[in-house]
Amino acid sequence: MFNRLTLFFVLVTTISSAATGVALTQELEVTEATIVELQSAMTAGTATSVDLVDAYLARIAAYDKQGPRLNAIVLINPRARERAVALDVERREQGPRGPLHGIPIILKDNYNTADLPTTASSVALAGFVPAHDGFQVRKLRDAGAVILAKSNLHEMAMGITTVSSLGGQTLNPYDLARNPGGSSGGTGAAIAASFAAAGMGSDTCGSIRIPSSQNNLVGLRPTKGLSSISGIIPLSHTQDVGGPLARTVTDLAIVLDATIGADPDDPATAILAGREIAGFVDSLDANALRGARFGKLEALFAGNSAEAAVLRIVNAAIDQLAAQGAEIVDVEVPGLQDLTRKASVINYEFKHDFIDYLAANPGAPVTSLADLLERGLYHQALEARFRLRERVGTRDGADYRAALAWRAILRSAVVQVMDDNDLDALLYPTMVARPSHIGEPQRGSNCSLAPNSGLPAITVPAGFTSDLLPVGLEILGRPLADTALVSFAFAFEQSTDHRRAPAVTPPLVDGSAPTPLAFSARVNLGPDTAVGVRPFVSTTFVFDTTRNTLRFNVEFVEFPSDRAYGATLHVGENGPAFAHIAGPGAVNSDGILDLTPVQRHALDEGDVYLRVFTALDVGGSAPMKLEFDSG
Repeated sequence: MFNRLTLFFVLVTTISSAATGVALTQELEVTEATIVELQSAMTAGTATSVDLVDAYLARIAAYDKQGPRLNAIVLINPRARERAVALDVERREQGPRGPLHGIPIILKDNYNTADLPTTASSVALAGFVPAHDGFQVRKLRDAGAVILAKSNLHEMAMGITTVSSLGGQTLNPYDLARNPGGSSGGTGAAIAASFAAAGMGSDTCGSIRIPSSQNNLVGLRPTKGLSSISGIIPLSHTQDVGGPLARTVTDLAIVLDATIGADPDDPATAILAGREIAGFVDSLDANALRGARFGKLEALFAGNSAEAAVLRIVNAAIDQLAAQGAEIVDVEVPGLQDLTRKASVINYEFKHDFIDYLAANPGAPVTSLADLLERGLYHQALEARFRLRERVGTRDGADYRAALAWRAILRSAVVQVMDDNDLDALLYPTMVARPSHIGEPQRGSNCSLAPNSGLPAITVPAGFTSDLLPVGLEILGRPLADTALVSFAFAFEQSTDHRRAPAVTPPLVDGSAPTPLAFSARVNLGPDTAVGVRPFVSTTFVFDTTRNTLRFNVEFVEFPSDRAYGATLHVGENGPAFAHIAGPGAVNSDGILDLTPVQRHALDEGDVYLRVFTALDVGGSAPMKLEFDSG
């Protein structure tokens, strides 16, 4: 499987219809390509922005509603190609605007776009087009980015499994049976699957960091006020931030440089007044971990949902930080869990923030949360949470004021621990549990500390569990120390390289998903003296690499059913059976297996074996390797 961070071209020879000679067309493969590589290709003239748009759209067509059916995208921008054409002309005539010139970007569908619907993935806002772009959308357009598509989110950004009434359920490309995190799960799945160069999300509790962790990406929740939330459908104006999710830290830094900054329409950004904002790309340092001092926040490694497999990965990542020159000390913030719980204001703010947003963006199909509830314009999974937040009374109740006060206390307590221990940052798992299965609640989030304190936090790929699920390490820093966090993540990334592309979204072949692989085998059973024939078992397997399915047919030929005991598949020549595919007593069996990531990996590595059990060989036939011809 192709899994390097690279960009390559396949030249396909075609005969010109004018019969004047041989014309060459390029099939551009963008899987795992970085923004730097894409920009270099455009600078060299070996690709255009139009080529990039076409290549990413081909991947979306192959893998979002077909193949693995990730269901990450709610809307394709019909004018993306037109925008790319104009940017290619501008590049030729004036040169590029910067590193995002011509680069396709995906937006979470709670970012206002004046030329596309903005719905928060809710049928309540279906077709609603705001009058103006959001602040960060304007900044992206000014930088020369192409808005390629809008991504699904957990409806109204109000959850972490990414299910919605308009977009449905998004799947995790690393295990199609599991959720992709949320609420920016559509962006997370899309960027993991290389549907664009990078994507934008929002984070009110963990909505950038959780999907980044569960999709093997890097994501920063910036210091509150470093980036503007103007033009993002609100969940909680006090806790909301917006920012990118990316496959590499450098890509993240490039998008951050283009999107942060003061905005008169977002009062929180007033903290930037009089400050010189350091460049994220310029701050990247592969040696940043040398001499850094981190506090391991043990309280966030515990809890009822904590899984030993996940914690082992995070602890190993912390050991890798130490190996790169960082000093690690165990620390405790007294009363952390209680302080964090008391400092959340989401339940108090959403109802009123949503009314304010709708009033400022006239033309929406609903006027309030109460209107949405009365008309049933929501996914049933959101009902309890919506009704809880609709019951909030005034904008300025005593409980709300108390929660705001607790935020300052929490922030002070965390910064004090960092001061007392001379720390650059704190370390803990983004999630202490694996991604949950579709339809089940997600447990194990450590999302609350950063948003409830306003402090910045970044998640970076830490490795994979034994069942091949991504795990993220979170690093929380001091106020406005965002560039330091990104540099720490960069140094860790450069020394570890934990990024892997998902197996179900491989490079396209001639513009389409790879065709399923087939394997047929005959297992001779030897003469059966009891019936006087030479029986055998005929088997056929078809492996769909994009759906993680294995179709099988097993037929016992010239063999009585009472002497056919079964057929099994095994990971490893002498490993235990993971699937029973025939018998007892069935002489012709067929079906489809949904493979786990481990079983899929074993097939990719040629480590799956067939064994047949009959009256002629009660202990089973010799293991036969399933060998698929990839062509």
